[in-house]
Amino acid sequence: MTSSTIPTPSSLIALSDGVPNQLIGAWPDRVYQAVPRAELHGFGATTAAMPRGRVLLCVGGGYVGLAYDREGAEVAAWLAEAGFEVHVLVHRLPGADGHPANIALRDAQAALAHIAHLQTLAPLPLLLMGLSSGGHLAGVIACQPEARQALGLLIAYAPLNANHRDHKAPAGKPDFAPPEKQAFYNEWAIGITSQPHGLPPQPIFLAYALHDKIVPIEHALNLIKSARDAGLELDAHIFNDAPHGFALRELAGSHKHWPALALDWMTQRLARPA
Repeated sequence: MTSSTIPTPSSLIALSDGVPNQLIGAWPDRVYQAVPRAELHGFGATTAAMPRGRVLLCVGGGYVGLAYDREGAEVAAWLAEAGFEVHVLVHRLPGADGHPANIALRDAQAALAHIAHLQTLAPLPLLLMGLSSGGHLAGVIACQPEARQALGLLIAYAPLNANHRDHKAPAGKPDFAPPEKQAFYNEWAIGITSQPHGLPPQPIFLAYALHDKIVPIEHALNLIKSARDAGLELDAHIFNDAPHGFALRELAGSHKHWPALALDWMTQRLARPA
């Protein structure tokens, strides 16, 4: 689904001090290798006079960088075509430049504060979404009191919980570097019953690869079991043929319809009475 047209944000909000961020590489594979300041990149709906809703989108990159095009700008353009106003969070990285373990959460809370301001100007239904490590961060955001108004949470191939020191899959794998990254996974295991502060209350949509070696399916299974036990709403799609990081590109397999499934799920969430 990659386009030759480079998606360009219509707004850029600095959420912290610091020099502007610099993308590395060429479209469609530009990345942030360093993030000196937190930013929120806005993409307006392109096919509707009035957006259907707002999406706060978190980009993956393993908390050591950000795959901006693959899991940010390209996904934002797809959602904008579907009538959504999208805000891509460019967050700072745990352990980089002396940042603490929770720096990504702090930047996300600043993003939520900005979106709350937008809601006072033009109220819209809010959805949360993230891919890869961005899905973990989206799950963390969903657990914050200021995100309780979100109508749903969409997560794709995210390391939600099986990086936690007590729940690793595969068992015995070493801790991540830098230590702040591992500490953030330890603090926020999304979907582990023994970590109830990390159980999102919103309806959840999951898209995972069954044979993913980078993000084992245990991450999804742990959340599925906890959601069942807690009586939460969750729709899970686990695809035999999907590679890790499929996003909107590598769709030649059983997962080819996952974008349509996600949009249909979002439409159902928006159709519910407030």
